[in-house]
Amino acid sequence: MSQIGDDLAFVPEQFSGRARLFPLPNLVLFPHVIQPLHVFEDRYVDLLHDALQDDRLIAMALLDTGWERDYEGRPPLAPVACLGRVLSCQAQPGTRYNLLLMGLRRVRIVRELETHKSFREAEVEVLEDEYSSALTETRPTVHRKLVTAFEKMLPCIADADELFNHLSMNSVSLGTLTDVISYALDLDVQCKQMLLAEKNVDKRTKMLLKHLKNAPISTRTAAGFPPAFSCN
Repeated sequence: MSQIGDDLAFVPEQFSGRARLFPLPNLVLFPHVIQPLHVFEDRYVDLLHDALQDDRLIAMALLDTGWERDYEGRPPLAPVACLGRVLSCQAQPGTRYNLLLMGLRRVRIVRELETHKSFREAEVEVLEDEYSSALTETRPTVHRKLVTAFEKMLPCIADADELFNHLSMNSVSLGTLTDVISYALDLDVQCKQMLLAEKNVDKRTKMLLKHLKNAPISTRTAAGFPPAFSCN
């Protein structure tokens, strides 16, 4: 099976608000980035088939504290997830699939839905980036500060050109920039979840700058791009 959508645009007004949930304990997806995934559990194979037959949308959610006690059931989830679209999918031996999922939007899980399907679904609310009007004049300076701080780390990130050669860091929105950098850095998964959960871009930038300043180099650098396929 292989499928690539012709129209990758996401129109919030056309989104039903019902999302397939793909929870993992060690992965936080962000908007504007592409995550490879290796799918093999039966319920997530079912989820993938369902997505490909419909809108190709999957919400990546982080399993919350205590998930180990009920992994096969409905363990707790972090309240903010990332809605993504399947860009491509390739079948592998043994009912396994490699796919590329592109992050589209933050979503807040409003409530989990009852379903007869093998995978979990939820009603979600799309969260758009917010900017503090009081910080409009100082935002370009903060933008440059973030770019400068991150550029100093690029030599430490394996194959960084593959991730950033298409991204003009000085011209993209501050929200996009924070998401791409948050994804690229090898931060603790809970730190990444906090960054994902913050829809106010100015607050998110402040959090990210703090991580860039205070974290030791071993925890700030990414493992390389493209990242390895994450297993469900």
